[in-house]
Amino acid sequence: MTYVVTENCIKCKYMDCVEVCPVDCFYVGENMLVIHPDECIDCGVCEPECPAEAILPDSDDKATSWVEINRNFAQSWPNITRKGEAPDDADEWKDKPGKKELLSPNPGKP
Repeated sequence: MTYVVTENCIKCKYMDCVEVCPVDCFYVGENMLVIHPDECIDCGVCEPECPAEAILPDSDDKATSWVEINRNFAQSWPNITRKGEAPDDADEWKDKPGKKELLSPNPGKP
């Protein structure tokens, strides 16, 4: 089992999760983070740290389609090991549904 980042992270990207990850398995995109599923050790410390509740175990039905998205982007986006600044409008996007279409494939800045 692994944890994955889901669409709740899109346009929020709070990054509280990055600080607690003991294996640095987060990767940063332009408007969301992903977890490399082959690097995640399933410790679960990141899940409660996410204010947007975007991190779920891959066994959760809501996470199923996000496993491959996380895997694919983790291979091309830069690794992030420190919490950065969330977007200025993150709180406005936090609880909005249907953000998957807004996912940018562009890498972010660590």
